[in-house]
Amino acid sequence: MNKPAMVDQTSAEVAVTRDAPAGAGTDLVEVRDLKKYYPITGGMLSRVMAHNHAVDGVSFNVKRGETFGLVGESGCGKTTVGRVILRLTPPTSGQVLFDGKNLFALSGAEMRTVRRDMQVVFQDPYASLDPRLTVGEIVGEPLGIHRVASGSERTEIVQDLLHVVGLQSSDLARYPHEFSGGQRQRIGIARALSLRPKLVICDEPVSALDVSIQSQILNLLDDLQDQFGLTYIFIAHGLHVIKHVSDRVGVMYLGKLVEMAQVDDLFSHPSHPYTQALLSAIPYPDPEVQMERTVLEGEVPSPVNPPSGCRFHTRCARVTERCRAEEPEKREIEPDHLVACHLA
Repeated sequence: MNKPAMVDQTSAEVAVTRDAPAGAGTDLVEVRDLKKYYPITGGMLSRVMAHNHAVDGVSFNVKRGETFGLVGESGCGKTTVGRVILRLTPPTSGQVLFDGKNLFALSGAEMRTVRRDMQVVFQDPYASLDPRLTVGEIVGEPLGIHRVASGSERTEIVQDLLHVVGLQSSDLARYPHEFSGGQRQRIGIARALSLRPKLVICDEPVSALDVSIQSQILNLLDDLQDQFGLTYIFIAHGLHVIKHVSDRVGVMYLGKLVEMAQVDDLFSHPSHPYTQALLSAIPYPDPEVQMERTVLEGEVPSPVNPPSGCRFHTRCARVTERCRAEEPEKREIEPDHLVACHLA
């Protein structure tokens, strides 16, 4: 895929450019045994009858300057992980360390300061922008909330950000409904960059866009990562997207992280049966090549009453009695390649 042409930097645009992150290669985010259960109530007194185990003991780290991909079927808990990391959703238990700080131990005022370094690009570019605000107000709003800039300085920063994402200064006074889906997502990206964050969580940022536009947005995010020294957590259910953008990948199934590896290693040597099934479903662009397909039987179990042992055993063709009875621990089968499977 060819990367879209980027606007040449003017002297003003240099002001919003970020150098490579200090301490590149060290951990920026550490997620430790993260759990999020949603109570299910019923009866006349609305008592808690059960819990939806949306995220159930997820642990991983994200290094400065890298893109960590989270992939899995819809409902596996990957978006909930992102929301809990940002503290948009309160956790049930676990820890998230951001730049050495335990986010769940911070007060509201302390968290407000940290939020400048953590931003998000949402999935739906139509619902994530306020239709009553102009583009200039949308992109500049974080600068006002955090008292970073105002007046002409704020307008100049917003103009620079629009240039960086491929829009024009003349777009400042326009409203979201005047733009296409891809252009709206560029506005959302500019808003996320306005405070010069260290971490950006991209929650399926291209799944609502046309295929022809997806590559442009992905290449833009890649260019911005180098330009601003960003760290990404990239959430997606399309493996072709994850392969294009990620350095390391975590595969989730029913609230659990079942495999984690460098992207090339994961795609060339998938070790968990679920990962193998996902990769076998990717179409191969050559009708002469017959690819072996792994078809999963049955439905995804309910997270309200997850299976005992390995949560994938109800759909796994290699299941054993140990799989049904004992939950597998993640173990390193190769350097930096972790798998939660008894048979890996």
